[in-house]
Amino acid sequence: MSFAALGLNRDLLYALEKQFYTTPYPIQSEAIPLILAGKDVLGIAQTGSGKTASYVLPSLQLLQNKPLAQNRYINTLVLVPTRELAIQVQKVYKSFSDKLEQPIKTLAVYGGASINPQMMDMNKVEVLVATPGRLLELVEKKAVFLSAVDVLVLDEADKMLNLGFKEEMTKVMSLLPIKRQNLLFSATLSADLSSIKDVLLNNPVTVEIEVETDNIDLINQVAYAVEEELKGPLLRCLIKQHQMEQVLVFTSSVHKADMVTDKLNANGIKALAMHSKKSQGAREQALLKFKNGVVQVLVATDLMGRGIDIPFLPYVINYELPRSPKDYIHRIGRTGRAKQAGTAISLITVEEAHHFSVIQKKMKKRVELFTSDEFKLF
Repeated sequence: MSFAALGLNRDLLYALEKQFYTTPYPIQSEAIPLILAGKDVLGIAQTGSGKTASYVLPSLQLLQNKPLAQNRYINTLVLVPTRELAIQVQKVYKSFSDKLEQPIKTLAVYGGASINPQMMDMNKVEVLVATPGRLLELVEKKAVFLSAVDVLVLDEADKMLNLGFKEEMTKVMSLLPIKRQNLLFSATLSADLSSIKDVLLNNPVTVEIEVETDNIDLINQVAYAVEEELKGPLLRCLIKQHQMEQVLVFTSSVHKADMVTDKLNANGIKALAMHSKKSQGAREQALLKFKNGVVQVLVATDLMGRGIDIPFLPYVINYELPRSPKDYIHRIGRTGRAKQAGTAISLITVEEAHHFSVIQKKMKKRVELFTSDEFKLF
């Protein structure tokens, strides 16, 4: 199927051609026509599957058919859990909008940065990408009004509904018009997300794209049994032994991310941490330095991992296991992209062994567990 068959107009097809997009991903093939038809959509697809363009393209086309709203009364609102994802989504909007005959102004707003420039930039914005907290601050200052929103998008909806955003989300929803088009996109379908369909979406169409086993098969998964206190030494041995020049390490907490980063640097391995306690500038610098090879290791929490998009990342290491099997797949899916092989390594304690078995069962793939005895960790 081609993009032309999805109902996209000439300007957007031209924009796709200029960016060398030739064939739509499955999530795009199914979601775009539904969105153009005005349906509420719940889209579930793995990371790297083209979810963002699935709503960016049709929402831009819908905007082209509507008169410009009153200034500061935005038409399309995209809510995201992190600053990194807000910036990433806004870049996608801009990359397509700039090719339109009448470009549509988009803006990303988020905490951790001065609010004054964001307030000034709000002039004539039609698409606003926002984290909930900063959005409410802007509403309070009358810098933006939500009563004209026609399209609401929740990107990474599973995280939006599970990470302490409930109070903020309730406030935002109360400011939106009842009649609107709702689009929820997520890498996973949790029980909370399934139940929200009855509240947030109107007769929604669910588009769920199964995890492509070919992608997982491209990832060489390895696990090492290790005592908790020896995880740090093992991590450093693996990085040095395999001469890893670019590796993304996942931890389950901010404290552990900082601790692991400090230990790596103390042992001559250049590393930076990326988590919610870091300033926006520090997070952007960490990601840029990691992408450019200035640092070998980026240590991130799950939430921050949502904003990391590197086409050819060779290594992912689970210093600690995530809570759910789907989050595990989401983590390791950061490597093995674009038909390139990748390696995912997990460090497993005795306490984590059962959980790791559950992950393998859900993934329908066995991961060989090695001992760490071969390494000199003392």
